[in-house]
Amino acid sequence: MTPSRTTAGMERRIFLIATEESGDRLGANLMKVLRQRLGDGVRFEGVGGRAMAREGLESLFPIEELSIIGLAAVVKDLPKILGLIKETAIAVAEAAPDILVIIDSPDFTHRVAKRVRAKDRRIPIVDYVSPSVWAWRPGRARAMVKYVDHVLALLPFEPAAHARLGGPPCSYVGHPLSEEVAALRPDAEEMRRRNGMPPVVLVLPGSRSGEIGRHLDVFGAAMARLADQCGPLELVLPTVPHLAGRVTAQTAAWTVQPRIVIDQAHKWAAFRQARAALAASGTVTLELALAGVPTVLAYKVPLLEELVVRMFVNYQTIGLANLVLGENVMPEILQRDATPERLAAALAPLIADTPERDRQLAAFARLNHVMEIGSKRPSEAAADIVIAVAGREQ
Repeated sequence: MTPSRTTAGMERRIFLIATEESGDRLGANLMKVLRQRLGDGVRFEGVGGRAMAREGLESLFPIEELSIIGLAAVVKDLPKILGLIKETAIAVAEAAPDILVIIDSPDFTHRVAKRVRAKDRRIPIVDYVSPSVWAWRPGRARAMVKYVDHVLALLPFEPAAHARLGGPPCSYVGHPLSEEVAALRPDAEEMRRRNGMPPVVLVLPGSRSGEIGRHLDVFGAAMARLADQCGPLELVLPTVPHLAGRVTAQTAAWTVQPRIVIDQAHKWAAFRQARAALAASGTVTLELALAGVPTVLAYKVPLLEELVVRMFVNYQTIGLANLVLGENVMPEILQRDATPERLAAALAPLIADTPERDRQLAAFARLNHVMEIGSKRPSEAAADIVIAVAGREQ
């Protein structure tokens, strides 16, 4: 790979803003490729976490300052949030970078981008990760034209959504999970375990405290009913370190005891051996689809949040895997419908060799084509567009 295709000796200043862990990982991978493309003359500034720090970014402030959960907390900390938005926008304008890259977290990053565009229209702005304009507040797409020059989409249907809604130019660069496929798919020995007895069943109640509270008990009751119907099960429950103690305590009374795993490598090892899964909605559904694990998706939210969603969100499906595939391949059992009885009844056919199982596996086999896996690395595609928008590559 050539170190640089730009004018030798010229410093390139790239300002990046990522305020969540997932965005921090995207930013770090982007920085790595930009340095490969542009050589040692590139200078990074902005806001990021530990991953971006390892690539040489000195963050304006610790992104943990924005780890705010819940409406009451947001209201309480609103002056602080607005202050950080203003501070970041001023820093961008003063740096006068060749380009500003905002990464996800639109409630923060888009407010910064608007202020930057108002201060200096000469700074190109790229948005890495499209807001969900296809699901709610579609008017955001057209509004983004005023302050975003190009959108880098993680999902293959998003460029068409922006075109339909009058949004900025949008290119599909690929989901970062497409670079992790080898770690998700089983080898011959793992496939034998997947087809062996007792079946390995993944239980994935979510990675946030509220999700654990809403899902864990009903998921445990569903596993008890599933064992009654299908016989012995080997349950694996991946979780995050700060919730491990709570999950361990709350599953102690389960009829079928799960093996709780925290480490990412152990989690994906379980994915490669699993026969089926019960999962809360989120990125995990796409991980499961790429791993070839037939899944039932369940999700519960508080009543007030449900009412707001029904009023403002336009969706036919909530599962990321279903969105990417364009059909409800994974059954979605939501809110009051997500009872132990219904969850177990939906899971049972996925453990046996049934048409329900075969349908999901056939759909998952299309993901390589749909997501263009193997044709390009998302971080490389994103870096090339950033360079082009910055005017450094013709």
